[in-house]
Parts: sequence; structure tokens; C-alpha cells
Amino acid sequence: MLPLQGLATSSRLLRTALASGSRAASSPPAVRDLHSTARRCLAAVQPTSKGGTMPGSEDRFVKIVEVSPRDGLQNEKNVVSVETKVELIRRLQEAGAACIEAGSFVSPKWVPQMADTAAVLSSMPIKPGVSYPVLVPNARGLEDLLALLSKADSTQPPLTDEIAIFTAATESFTKRNTNVSIAESIDRLARVTEQALARGLKVRGYISVVAGCPYEGAVDPQVVGSISKQLFDMGCYEVSLGDTVGVGHPASMLAVLEACAKYNPPALHAAHCHDTFGTGLANVLAMVKAGVKTVDAAVGGLGGCPYSPGATGNIDTESVIYALHQEGYETGYDLIKTAEAGEWIAKAVGKENNSRAGKALLAKARQALAQNQQAKL
Repeated sequence: MLPLQGLATSSRLLRTALASGSRAASSPPAVRDLHSTARRCLAAVQPTSKGGTMPGSEDRFVKIVEVSPRDGLQNEKNVVSVETKVELIRRLQEAGAACIEAGSFVSPKWVPQMADTAAVLSSMPIKPGVSYPVLVPNARGLEDLLALLSKADSTQPPLTDEIAIFTAATESFTKRNTNVSIAESIDRLARVTEQALARGLKVRGYISVVAGCPYEGAVDPQVVGSISKQLFDMGCYEVSLGDTVGVGHPASMLAVLEACAKYNPPALHAAHCHDTFGTGLANVLAMVKAGVKTVDAAVGGLGGCPYSPGATGNIDTESVIYALHQEGYETGYDLIKTAEAGEWIAKAVGKENNSRAGKALLAKARQALAQNQQAKL
């Protein structure tokens, strides 16, 4: 085992070694050796770093919506700086994320961690081909976002071209989360969606507590299906099915998906699974095999919900990528860089890294690096 100082040095070398191919080509031989060592470690446990083993297989591509900057951090008690959030987004971009939920325009009174979303959007690097949706709960949130966009430099790419709206599958959760009933929530969201679409913004919908509610218990899948239909009818291009409490299992999540598929195909829905009881990854794989093409996840397993007592974090992106790649799906992500991003943000906010896959992959890579360094002494 490396001493702490050696681990820190190896971590820095590993991050350097895992830079893009063009940078690696001009790096010193020692750095290129570390890069090769890390890739060999990864190749030993999966076919490729991006899962691209099946040529011409668009049907095998699964989009991952990286929710760690918003859903992953919103429940943190200590304020996470703008600089830290921006750096997280940059690292996610480097890992291959094509959709990063950058924040939310909610009342700072209720979710103070998101009070700096405007500053994050204004400061983060904009990468071509990457979308940066933000959560907008109501008309006030949309007004704040539109005001920010109106002040942005029109010669530069827009800060965001997408919003996310949300409701829930039970009256109690909806009331506690938004202070209105489900019907009132749908009516309010329809107006927000109409305005957003008129301004050229795409709209994605969320439904919380689809598999179980902390206040009402079991949830009728048919209720979820009906709400999903209403979100699509108002103009959402995709609806994410959230097991907010993490009590779902493959059978219950498939029942929800089946109810929704009565109105719109599974491919237009997303899996948003928390891992409270350790079933998050099983739920994701079951839903993907049933036709879902989008998965919400957070590096390091960050997350929780201020309105869902006891809920743990989102399913970690690292485990999702690893499992999907093993199953022959493509994601566009670099797994090692994703694992490093998860480790980095966990340390930055003072939390344990909750990604078992990420920790295992990095430990294996560091062990190989240490052995490689020892052999050269």
C-alpha cells in the first residue's frame, strides 16, 4: 500500500495521464506509461472505456443525464462554492458527459444550495454538443432564467437551451414539495412549459416518488402513467421516472414503465433511481432492457432529497457506466475520468465516495501504478 503522500502523488499523475489523446501524445514518456497502465487496468475488467464494442448500434446507445451538480448537491448542508460546482461541471465534460444538469432556479429559502445557479451558469465552460438543463419549478423560476439569458452575450453559445419541470405521484409529496396539489402542479407546469417552448427552450419532465412515497407508501402505477401522459401532452420531450425514496425494485419499476407506455413509448422515458435499498442499478438495467434510453445518475452516488426523509443518493454514474458497458451498451463516457470526478467531488464536499465501481476501479489502477513505479526502482 502506498503511503498517503504517495497516493496523492499517484492521483495527480493519474489525472495527468488520463488527459485527452492529443495531450498524452505530447506528454513525457513516464506520463504516457501511466496512461497506458491505467487503460490496461480498465481493459482487464471491461471491453472498452466507452463501451463501443458493437459497430453501428445506435439502438445500444444510452444517454446519461448527469445530475450531480443539481440533484447531487442540493441537499448538502454546507454551502458548496460556485468554483467547486463549475469545476465539477468541467470534469464531467472531460469525462464525456453530454447532458449535465447544472442547477435550479428555486427559492433559496427552500433550497439554499441552489441560490448561486445563475453564477454557476455564467461561470461554467460551455462545450459544444453538451446540454445544461436547469430545474425550473414555477413561473418565477422561469422569469429568473429568462432574465439571465437576456443578459448573456448573444455572440456566444447560450448558457442553456433546456429546462426541467417536476411534479410527483402522490398528493402528500406534491404538497410538501411545491405546496400545491397534483392537479394544481400540472396546471402551473403547463403554463411554464408553454412559455419556455415559446422562448425556444426544450422541456424535460420529472415525476417523483413513482415507486413509493415517504408519506403515503405504495404508489399506483396507473397514476404515474396518467401524470406522464399529461407532461408529454403539455410539450415535454422526455419524462424521467423518479424512485425518489429508493424503495423500488425491478418489478415495481417495470410496472410503472408499463403504465406509462400505454401512452408513450419507453424510449421517451428516463430511469431516475436512488439506491437506498441497493436496488438502483438493478432497476436501471431492467428499465434499459425494457426500452428506456436515458438514465439519470450522479457521480460518487451524490444526492438525497430535502422532502424525502431517509432517502440516500442517486445511483452512481460510475456503476451505471460500468454495468451498461459490460452489457454491450454505449454511453460516450470515459469510465476512469468519471470515477476520478466522483472521487474529487466527494472529497471537495467532505463526503464518502459512494460509488463502489468508482472506488474499485481507481484502487486497481493505483495498485498497478504503484507496482509499475516499484518495478522501475
